[in-house]
Amino acid sequence: MTVAPPPREVFIQGVTLDGKTFRPSDWAERLAGAMSCFRPSGARLGPGAHIGYSPYCVPTVINGVKCVVVTEELRRIEPMAWDFVMNFARDNNLQVAEACLLPDAKPGR
Repeated sequence: MTVAPPPREVFIQGVTLDGKTFRPSDWAERLAGAMSCFRPSGARLGPGAHIGYSPYCVPTVINGVKCVVVTEELRRIEPMAWDFVMNFARDNNLQVAEACLLPDAKPGR
C-alpha cells in the first residue's frame, strides 16, 4: 500500500518582489473570502457554513507578514480556482513560497 504525500502548500506573501508591503491591508482576507466556497466533500453545510474560510485557502500572518496559505488540493478539486489565486499573486508581483505549516502551527499566530 502506497501512502500519498500530503498536499503541498503555497504561501502567497503580502510583500511584492521588490520588497514593498502589498495594499490594501485586507487583501489576504479578501482573496481567501473569494475562495471560501471551495470546501472538502462532506464539509458541514447549513447555517453559518458560509462564514468561514475554505481549508484550501486561509489567510494568516507569519513573522508579521500577511499571507494566504493555499493547499495544492485546491488545484485538484477546482483548477480554475487554483489558477485564480496563482494569477492574483503573479499579477500583483507578490512573493510566493512553497512550504508546509508544521502540524502544531496555528494560522494567524
